[in-house]
Amino acid sequence: MSGLDTPWVRAQFPALDDQVALFDNAGGSVPARSVITRVTDYMSKYGVQLGASYARSVQAGALVDAGKAAAAAFVNASPDEVILSGSSTQCVRNAARALRELIRPGDAIVVTDLDHECNIGAWREFAEAGVEIREWQFDRDTQALTMMGLERVLDSRVKLVAFTHCSNFVGGIHDAKSFVKRIHDAGALSCIDGVAYAPHRRVDVQALDTDFYFLSLYKTFGPHQALLYGKREHWDRAKSLNHFFLGDEAGSYRFEPGNVNHELTASLPGILEHLLALDAHVRGVAQPDADVQTALSRAYDAIAQQEASLVQPLIELLLAHQQVKLMGPQTHDAAKRVATVGFTVQGRDSAGIPAMLDAQDIAIRYGHFYAHRAATALGLHANNGVVRVSMAHYNSHAEVARLVKALDRALS
Repeated sequence: MSGLDTPWVRAQFPALDDQVALFDNAGGSVPARSVITRVTDYMSKYGVQLGASYARSVQAGALVDAGKAAAAAFVNASPDEVILSGSSTQCVRNAARALRELIRPGDAIVVTDLDHECNIGAWREFAEAGVEIREWQFDRDTQALTMMGLERVLDSRVKLVAFTHCSNFVGGIHDAKSFVKRIHDAGALSCIDGVAYAPHRRVDVQALDTDFYFLSLYKTFGPHQALLYGKREHWDRAKSLNHFFLGDEAGSYRFEPGNVNHELTASLPGILEHLLALDAHVRGVAQPDADVQTALSRAYDAIAQQEASLVQPLIELLLAHQQVKLMGPQTHDAAKRVATVGFTVQGRDSAGIPAMLDAQDIAIRYGHFYAHRAATALGLHANNGVVRVSMAHYNSHAEVARLVKALDRALS
């Protein structure tokens, strides 16, 4: 069992209750109380424009700046390397627009057929400018990206490789650091989709040495925003997306047309507050560690341990049913998968399974989850994709027991 105090954890999330067992967390986690409080506080007190000299504007600006700093700390980056937007899809499209002039006709971009479409579609549009688009295909048996598959599409013409740290479709974790090293050895840049990874494992862009990394903050217990990291050297060469009179002195604002959402950005320190409080609670100390990066690593280690214990009964159930095909790693091992589980049932439409659990207040989902190309490659569209059960560290073992009992009946 994990070291997390589940009642304490659940008390940090006002949207949770004991009636609905929420297993659709990969679509969006519920926000932490520390985030909600900050949104309410900002909107109650600081509904003013930024950049003025009067006190309230200065105070509001400081809160928004603190939010940007918290977002950067969350991934171990500098604030001027992090761009905020309304969604990961918008983040990638902003990056693609900013880099458009740096990738020229005759160059090549590599995308996978496993990723969520947000890390595919924007890069594929470079074909309109004469850029070759190559597809890094995942292994059909394991539903994983492999180094062998990467080698097939790499050469000196490749300027950027976009891939996922963890599939939102099957939950398998990739060795992103090794992929990045090989991509850099080939002279290309890396863009990593961390949306399905970040709620479950620590993101450290410095350790990964990646060029770009993005994630959805509303899936990491925060507000409906997304974060895009890029190395400063790349932003310095990129084309501004903002007004013509805003020069380099505008920093990351050059890539945030229309500015960030003030109240949501001001709430971002609440994500760190929750994770640092979780670490302190696990260690039995009153105050969070001042070393944020170390505390975040410990917090995510505790989350990984908790989620492995939560997902184990589900994995064991699915493996015990012969008509069930479990996607991705055939294990609950935290080193190989997160607690996002996709599966199909032979002869059954995936849409029918969640419907059988709805009346029992057990929330799961079905579909392709915007990994449309992966579902195509696996021939899953005819049966409405996969059934997906996605857990977070605030789920309880009692909820999992309800889920397993209900699913066992539905699969029998």
